[in-house]
Amino acid sequence: MITRRSLAAFAAGSLVLPASLRAQTAGQPAIAMPAPGERAWAKDVPQIRIGLLGGENEGDRLGRFDGYRKLIEDTFKVPARLFPAADYAGVMQAFSAGQIETSSMGASGYAGTWLDTGGAVEPLVVPLESDGSSSYISVLVTRKDSGITTLDGMKGKSLAWADPNSTSGYLIPRSELRNSGVDINSFFSRTGFAGGHEQGVVAVLQKQYDGCCTWASGIGDESRGFSRGNLQAMVEKGMLNMADLNIIWKSRPIPNGPLVVRSALPAAFKEDFTNFHLALPTSHPKIYADIERGGGKGYTKVTHAMFDPIVTLRREEAAERRRRS
Repeated sequence: MITRRSLAAFAAGSLVLPASLRAQTAGQPAIAMPAPGERAWAKDVPQIRIGLLGGENEGDRLGRFDGYRKLIEDTFKVPARLFPAADYAGVMQAFSAGQIETSSMGASGYAGTWLDTGGAVEPLVVPLESDGSSSYISVLVTRKDSGITTLDGMKGKSLAWADPNSTSGYLIPRSELRNSGVDINSFFSRTGFAGGHEQGVVAVLQKQYDGCCTWASGIGDESRGFSRGNLQAMVEKGMLNMADLNIIWKSRPIPNGPLVVRSALPAAFKEDFTNFHLALPTSHPKIYADIERGGGKGYTKVTHAMFDPIVTLRREEAAERRRRS
């Protein structure tokens, strides 16, 4: 159980993740891909509208997810449509308006949507990293030629956040930096929102900001951008050479963001959609690697309770903004 004391520990960066979030995949039974065919739930879910978070250019997002969309259509025999949003808030608002059925989200975006909708969304699964864990990290990066190699070196410099609804690009680094004694409002010369993770790194490379916060698995080859995450994806697309960046700060582990659906959807749909994702990595490894920007060891089921600390941090951040205004 997550208590107020463990929540405080999380905010201070010392909370050990719940065992279910750190579980390894060893010994898990194989899940078969749901058999193709019409479903009884289709009368209530005549199409599956899939929200795509911002933070990457739209063409790349649509390209990465097209095979996934087609496989959903072929499996469940209902139309599947992709809805790329300009930013995280676009997906959150689409859930609130009942305009999408599902989206992969960061933990903070999910928590905000859950709060905004009064609990009308729920998580099904989270991705597992290549070591079997279900957590990742936030990193603060600077240009190699800037000479900024430590967090102290960012004093009086400019910092780009990814998005106000990003967990690793805003919520967690703000929380951890504050709890380490950094006054966000005076330490940096200025802060701003880049419009997404990819945009934040580009802004640093183009010297629009001195540093930015983005996400990475935190495992694997750091010189390649780790095993998964925004840095790895940018390296793979030829947009980034890690030799051009310094990683000057890393957060503690953050729960991976969940695949989210509207709570009002039929239970049979949720079961089919959960099993579809649990089977995806072995049944269709390329599609899985495409949508997860690198891949890992598949997915594991989760419940809302796993994100209670993030919900509380969202509430605290909102209260802090009200105090500043």
